Amino acid sequence: MRRTIRPLLSALILGFAAPPAPTRAEADLTLTFGVHSSDKPSAMFRQLRPTLNLIERSVAADLGEPVEIKLEVVRGYAGGAALLLSGRADAIGLAPASYVQVRDEHAGIELLSVEYKNRANAFEGVIAMHQDGDLTDISQLRGQTFAFGSERSTLGRYFAQLELTRVGNLASDLKPFEYLGRHDKVGQAVGAGLFDAGALEVTMFKKLRAKGVPIRAIHTREALTALRFDGFRPGRGSDYDPIREAIPRNPDFFKSGS
Repeated sequence: MRRTIRPLLSALILGFAAPPAPTRAEADLTLTFGVHSSDKPSAMFRQLRPTLNLIERSVAADLGEPVEIKLEVVRGYAGGAALLLSGRADAIGLAPASYVQVRDEHAGIELLSVEYKNRANAFEGVIAMHQDGDLTDISQLRGQTFAFGSERSTLGRYFAQLELTRVGNLASDLKPFEYLGRHDKVGQAVGAGLFDAGALEVTMFKKLRAKGVPIRAIHTREALTALRFDGFRPGRGSDYDPIREAIPRNPDFFKSGS
């Protein structure tokens, strides 16, 4: 990772320790920024390409040389981490849970910055059900089918399962549950009646509602920011304390119920 682009890269960007700033001979840079597909790949490109174009111009002006930042979208949270660890990406955007897990396993990973929205670094997730459903609270989900996002998703799994555990609904109480991989798939599946309820990020929830997907929220919760933001700030290890607490507690969700 080049030192000159560190303050400019997108949130939850991770990279190995930065080498010295490039010499003039090295300044004509081609960098790769990776991201996992929390939405359709085409939507990820539309969302991130304008930001990367801005970073290209800023870094090029700083170096006095052309800079190109390629965007590579990979499937799944694990695929994003593997892209960085293999050296095929100079930096990558990860969800909070993925960052915590990768950082704990690889001490050479460096947190460059985090996103914030509305001057905070939290964003909302929802547990949603079909618009015509009659449930009003997640305590009523016993015996219902449920869709989670990725098995490594902060909101789509860890925080959702923590909230269900708090009200006494364990994995054995859901009939059945599945991991669908992406927030948009969760919302669409719930809207199509394939599951009684599901966990997804609030921006995706609103996007699907605007498109006419018949879902409504019955519970909301907060976590760290991920890819929908107003700006950047330096990251702190303490930012991830909530997810570091949620991950070790996750086995409670899979205990046998009473």
